[in-house]
Amino acid sequence: MNKLKYIFGIDEAGRGPLAGPVAVGVACVPVDFDWRLIPGVNDSKKVTEKNRFAIFLRAKMLRKQKIINFSVSLVGASVIDRIGITQAVALGISRSLHKLALDPSTADVRLDGLLEAPHEYKHQKTIIKGDQKEKAIGLASIVAKVTRDRYMVRTASRYPQYHFGIHKGYGTLVHRNLIKKIGMSALHRKTFCRNLTEKKLVKKKVLR
Repeated sequence: MNKLKYIFGIDEAGRGPLAGPVAVGVACVPVDFDWRLIPGVNDSKKVTEKNRFAIFLRAKMLRKQKIINFSVSLVGASVIDRIGITQAVALGISRSLHKLALDPSTADVRLDGLLEAPHEYKHQKTIIKGDQKEKAIGLASIVAKVTRDRYMVRTASRYPQYHFGIHKGYGTLVHRNLIKKIGMSALHRKTFCRNLTEKKLVKKKVLR
């Protein structure tokens, strides 16, 4: 039996937005990793945007030094619409783990919430509020969040009318009103926006 060498933290960012991909992060650290090398790791929602980016850069540096590793997979809106958000997240988990290309038998996998790794990862544990309790999960949530936010900022120039760089695709009042007014873009999750677009169609029928 292979000895466990790594802790894999797994978390996602962007499950609920109306537009953009869901991002799934996997952080891989040695079992004896000294977390003082990346201070401030916590649930991404409890870390400021500035500090998230600093932690992300620090993680990239440690990855370059081959001290840790991480991967993030983005699963787009069209896939989310086709297979549903739960299966889209599962697909993202599989993709991110595949990128790391490590022996599943050497990994102690820790997942946030109700997430689950593929069955070949025999040593896995789902932890409620794991992004707050397990630093490996917290780091996964941060690299996923930063990667997704940067993607949405880059994409904003293609769809300037939606202001994706500000709300990152989440269902803010401004964003919902824009969808009602001008409809959806290719970046929107149609299954998530259905109520908004249906209301728009009903309103148009009444006006006629």
